[in-house]
Amino acid sequence: MSPPEQIEGLTIYPNPVSNNKPFIYITSKNNLSKTVDVFNVLGKRIFSVSLIGKELNISMLSTGVYILKITENKVSETRKLVIK
Repeated sequence: MSPPEQIEGLTIYPNPVSNNKPFIYITSKNNLSKTVDVFNVLGKRIFSVSLIGKELNISMLSTGVYILKITENKVSETRKLVIK
């Protein structure tokens, strides 16, 4: 079995992020548009957004741990986001 495809150069910053910061930044080598699904630790999807640039508004999220599913060009990756 081949390893799962990854989004080349995917970075999410700042992470952890303070809850007084309204944005995080999601970048990749190709900088294509992305779909970002945000889940809580129980696996419930909180919201989904199409990201054209790199700035994701997280002002509606409270302190805690979230799972981000980022999809770019039919390739998906999940990352943990910590809001302090």
